[in-house]
Amino acid sequence: MTKGSDMFVAALENEGVERIFGIPGEENLDIVESIRRSSIQLILTRHEQAAAFMAATYGRLTGKAGVCITTLGPGALNLTTGSAYALLGAMPMIMITGQKGILSSRQARFQIVDIVAAMKPLTKLSRQIVSPKMIPSLVREAFRVAEEERPGPVHLELPEDIAAAECEPVALVPTHPVELPLASPGALDRAARMIMEARRPLLMFGAAASRPRVTPDVAQFVLRTQIPYFTTQMGKGTVPGGTELYMGTAALSERDYVHEAIEQADLIITIGHDTVEKPPFIMGAKGPKVIHVGYQSADVEQVYFPQAEIVGDLGPSLALLADRIEGKIPNAQALLPLREGILSRIAARATEDRFTPQRIVHDVRAVMPADGILALDNGMYKIWFARNYRTRMANTLLLDNALATMGAGLPSAMMAALLYPQRRVMAICGDGGFMMNSQELETAVRLKLNFVVLLLEDHAYGMIRWKQAVDEFPDFGMTFGNPDFVKYAEAYGAKGTRVDAIADLRPALEQAFTGGGVHLVVVPIDYSENTRVLVDELRERLPAPQTS
Repeated sequence: MTKGSDMFVAALENEGVERIFGIPGEENLDIVESIRRSSIQLILTRHEQAAAFMAATYGRLTGKAGVCITTLGPGALNLTTGSAYALLGAMPMIMITGQKGILSSRQARFQIVDIVAAMKPLTKLSRQIVSPKMIPSLVREAFRVAEEERPGPVHLELPEDIAAAECEPVALVPTHPVELPLASPGALDRAARMIMEARRPLLMFGAAASRPRVTPDVAQFVLRTQIPYFTTQMGKGTVPGGTELYMGTAALSERDYVHEAIEQADLIITIGHDTVEKPPFIMGAKGPKVIHVGYQSADVEQVYFPQAEIVGDLGPSLALLADRIEGKIPNAQALLPLREGILSRIAARATEDRFTPQRIVHDVRAVMPADGILALDNGMYKIWFARNYRTRMANTLLLDNALATMGAGLPSAMMAALLYPQRRVMAICGDGGFMMNSQELETAVRLKLNFVVLLLEDHAYGMIRWKQAVDEFPDFGMTFGNPDFVKYAEAYGAKGTRVDAIADLRPALEQAFTGGGVHLVVVPIDYSENTRVLVDELRERLPAPQTS
């Protein structure tokens, strides 16, 4: 005989799970004991939301589902933001929650919330396990669903009496590789003709092009076609630096300098675009034609309605498309002359002696090697890093342009530091987003992680305050006070440094990395550039394209 919890943990080991993040409760105690006797490490966090962000980031960086665990009711509900983060961001994740016994009811409805129902709109699959004999097949199905395209979160509820129940052992379900179908020859031929006939073609790489499995094929496609490209925010880094074909990143939906190329293109090939991202450009009747290349067919939206589609396993399908068009695109580099002007204007004033976003991006880039990983929280600075930070490798700028939630930056950096202890990792957080999960500094110190947190302090929810000003509302309700962040970091056993002169920023970051451990570097940020560049300067560039 064996316990349900033992079979459950054995099924997780069968899937290759090495770590589980979370905060168990009394309804999980059988699972906790089974984990203790297993090869799996239980990583205790200080809030369930952080556990979900860490598990989702594991999925994002590896392509394998990260796992988190919570108790019932309040603990399980704290996973909802993390679940939405993984669902919109296409990150594979398994969430395990406990529940009171379902075969008898000794505590009536104390703490009981229908978590299975609550999670259904926030997951790809949400199931309660009602028999220990179902565990091996349900766990295998959960991982399959979480990891297949489009990846996302899956929820399994394991009631305490099912976890504790004794039963005859049930064989585990072996894992097996799943080969995705290739795009059809007809679709490839049609797209090839459109590309070869285009006068000003342009490539765009979106979030799905950054899946770990596909990035080498994406880079080869650019090298073989020699078509200039731009990226969405979550598609940054998909093509290694050095191609001299990068035209910029669409940090805004229109009017920015990269949109000079977008507006002049007569054909845009979007590779891995997911319309869950804020639109990188807005399609209109007078705009370019679009070919959608993706694992799944396009979601047609008011701002995105492709004229052709290539649907299938992204890497091999791109290789087949390149076979048809390599060396046969007469106007491949027609838009390339715009590149120098676009990039030089984006990089303007990057070395001014002020704590401007441009200078901060410049100095951060200087201390990060090619494989260094930045994990951004959400705030005004995200636009500047998306726009100005040049990536050289895939998944080295982890930002969320899907749910765009605050509070994810620190846990995401922790996960990156845990996975890649030999690489430099930095979290970029505003003071608002940082304080939403700042308690995880204790978790990071306990795990003996090595990474830097760059904290941009403006004593406000800066992005909303800026939008309030742009819309000509009075400045109201967006400012707050802060603790002494250096002492705050030290109270958790981390290191803290405050930088008061911009010339000291780069040396302080270098010293923080060299010193090791968890190091919080606090700097003020001058957001006056938001209006000067992102409103006034871009308003003068070109009128927005017609959308109808």
